[in-house]
Amino acid sequence: LFKKKYDAGRDGFIDLMELKLMMEKLGAPQTHLGLKSMIKEVDEDFDGKLSFREFLLIFHKAAAGELQEDSGLMALAKLSEINVALEGVKGAKNFFEAKVQALSLASKFEAELKAEQDERKREEEERRLRQAAFQELKANFST
Repeated sequence: LFKKKYDAGRDGFIDLMELKLMMEKLGAPQTHLGLKSMIKEVDEDFDGKLSFREFLLIFHKAAAGELQEDSGLMALAKLSEINVALEGVKGAKNFFEAKVQALSLASKFEAELKAEQDERKREEEERRLRQAAFQELKANFST
């Protein structure tokens, strides 16, 4: 869905115009500033476009209750629901199979995020210890 349907540039990212078209097709058009705000909220690498990982972050934040109820991202997350009467049982089956796959990706994503956060904490602690050691050496030389 991400790449095939909305990634018109076929570059593996959803840019501002592709997000605009996606939201219009999903029936939740956004203003230019709204679209920029949507991207900014999940754009981890600050490149101004959404990677698949950042796209999944929208649903992770929605599930965690981290999105404002009236935000464009929440509208996008809510549009991932399905009407069985409209889609039929086979459509619902496909939808839920895709959801299960997305949830397993989200779990992997969460594990990656946790590992990255732990790594940052460890690096910060190492930096703090190096600074303390440097300050101690500096104090020895100044006396």
